[in-house]
Amino acid sequence: MTHTLTLQSISPVTRDTHHLVFDKPEGFAFTPGQAVDLSLDKDGWREEKRPFTFTSLPDEDTLQFVIKSYPEHDGVTEQIGKLQAGDKVLIEDPWGAIEDKGDGIFIAGGAGVTPFIAILRKKLQDKGTLEGNTLVFSNQTEADIILKDEFDAMPGLAVVYTVTDEPDSGYARGQVDASFLKDLVEVKGDVVYVCGPDGMVEALPREVAELGVPKDHVVTEEFD
Repeated sequence: MTHTLTLQSISPVTRDTHHLVFDKPEGFAFTPGQAVDLSLDKDGWREEKRPFTFTSLPDEDTLQFVIKSYPEHDGVTEQIGKLQAGDKVLIEDPWGAIEDKGDGIFIAGGAGVTPFIAILRKKLQDKGTLEGNTLVFSNQTEADIILKDEFDAMPGLAVVYTVTDEPDSGYARGQVDASFLKDLVEVKGDVVYVCGPDGMVEALPREVAELGVPKDHVVTEEFD
């Protein structure tokens, strides 16, 4: 089913990322971590659908997204960054395999953190603490870190930032692999969530398997 949403507000999060707030259709339901296929409701763009993850919670009165624009692509995300209040978009029904399956370690690359925003917010809403959960968040530079202040302020959440293209950064550098994760993952108990660039999503399940994490304790998006 297709739903038409009207943009209520758009505001910057980082230099190339925006927070968008839309009206919520009556009866619309989703699970934290799920995404929708979204397109712009204007000529030439309605068939250009892209997946974006809700960052709002199901009990909120609006639908919210944090979306990174890629100007070099000259495509949908660049257009989304130019939207104004009152503009309309089209979304389909929610989908996705990433959902809360227990406490553990959330490994994100860039905009791949978005499914984890709602999951962590919901965990915090339900329990009042995120004790027992770790976020490993990799970006190119410190300026690219989405919602850093919010993550830092989440009670109980351990956060490990890593940057790849900023030699002077005080955060960790290098590839997030088995050696990086070995002291962070509780092999016998943690659920390992992975979302980010294709290379990360393909490689990290193998890396955590080397550490002894069971396959059914690894949560990634499933694609046909």
